[in-house]
Amino acid sequence: TILDRDRCKEEQAALAREIGNELGPIDLPETFSHQLRLNLGDDVVELPTVDALPPGLEEEIRQLRARMRRMGQVNPDAPREYEQVLDRQTFLQGQAADLRGAIASLREVIDELDALIERDLLQTFNTVNAAFGGYFQKLFNGGSAELILTDPENISTTGVDIIAHPPGKRPQNLSLLSGGERSLTAVALMFALLQANPVPFCFLDEVDAALDEANVGRFRDLLLEAAQTTQFVVITHNRNTIESAHTIYGISMGEQGVSQCISMKLEDVRNQAAADQRLAIREGVPSSAE
Repeated sequence: TILDRDRCKEEQAALAREIGNELGPIDLPETFSHQLRLNLGDDVVELPTVDALPPGLEEEIRQLRARMRRMGQVNPDAPREYEQVLDRQTFLQGQAADLRGAIASLREVIDELDALIERDLLQTFNTVNAAFGGYFQKLFNGGSAELILTDPENISTTGVDIIAHPPGKRPQNLSLLSGGERSLTAVALMFALLQANPVPFCFLDEVDAALDEANVGRFRDLLLEAAQTTQFVVITHNRNTIESAHTIYGISMGEQGVSQCISMKLEDVRNQAAADQRLAIREGVPSSAE
């Protein structure tokens, strides 16, 4: 019947697929009376005569068939995917090589910078240390002071300690000095740094707050000396320091409670005072006619 014929065709197609999966592609005959033929092409190889099957052959065949089933169907796009993955791998390998080269270059630059920093730091340290001792003696009217590296073997990570020896006292760390002595020592270090590396502007905020009159005078002298190369903006309430300024600015509150800024050039005030004094002298001297 027609149903039996269709069923036989389906069984034949299933059997052909099974044979193709196991042995390779086949050519189905036009009629069922002929034997199935494998499509081997030019790869036909004459097999040797086998008189007996080796032991374990069935188990090996079973394992191979299981492996083939696990491998699944052949991917026809595998060559193209392989080329894409290979190109990606080549690109990433090139990027990795560039990164390794950049890392090596950065390490060389870091080593050069470390050597340059150590050289300049030592040079600046020696310059500041020498100037620091001189300014300390001027401000304290004697004594001595020096800077000491905490780790001379590692210049890039070392710290700096200040050892001060005020007149009449033993050498000691900065933290053991009094408030005024610490202020004077800090002022000496500041002027030493400015001498080693001059700057166009310098702001000082209440530097002289802890100093007495004598120390303020020495501080003012050094300030006027350093003002030849650096412009100072000093915030202070000490009248002696204010007298050394060229221009002073102050905040005044009027009767209405509104603050206003007042500026004055002391040079103009001095010139006006001198002119008034000369005028007063001339008016007080009698003329020759009298």
